[in-house]
Amino acid sequence: MNELVHSTAAPAGRAARAPRTNDPARTMAGILDVATKEFAEKGLSGARIDEIAAATQTSKRMIYYYFGSKEGLYVAVLEESYRRMRAIEGALHLEDLAPEAALRRLVEFTFDHHQGNPDYIRLVMTENMERGAYLAQSKIIRELNVPAIEAIRKLYERGVATGVFRPGLDPIDIHASISALTFFNVSNQHTFGLIFKHDGQLPDATAARRHSIVELIARFLRA
Repeated sequence: MNELVHSTAAPAGRAARAPRTNDPARTMAGILDVATKEFAEKGLSGARIDEIAAATQTSKRMIYYYFGSKEGLYVAVLEESYRRMRAIEGALHLEDLAPEAALRRLVEFTFDHHQGNPDYIRLVMTENMERGAYLAQSKIIRELNVPAIEAIRKLYERGVATGVFRPGLDPIDIHASISALTFFNVSNQHTFGLIFKHDGQLPDATAARRHSIVELIARFLRA
């Protein structure tokens, strides 16, 4: 008489599946990571919750449970992108550096962050195409970004007090100038490269551009 054998091996088609987790924070973090790439590549309208669910081995129902809707997930992705940048920025300890050295470090960090995180750049571009409509729904986006202006204000005031920086500048304007210069090299790399036959992503070109931006900002503030 044949005996029934119960195998503990996973079916071939399921062998590579990761085990489910009961850790909500870990699950949400995984969803945000995948959703970041999905929204960055396809924009809000082109992104598909089905694909995010499949890539994270969760379900649409679970995604909606955590984030409420596709738009809610998109807002959470924007918030997380800004949160990550500001968290690293806050760890620079600019207050421990002399004013101009702190300024240079901040510009270098911003350039390096943008260069190494093209998904962040695409997300910001996408939200600007949406005229900021979804970021406006965030209850924490201002709280996340106020420290960036405060850090610039403090280092700028230290520089003015010691005669290193010229007075009369607005910290928000300084922040805007840093953002604009460091953003362009990633956001416009394809059009700029095609028009001028210039590959700004080559290591030497990137290093030269980084140096130029740091010098531009430093000379703009210098007394």
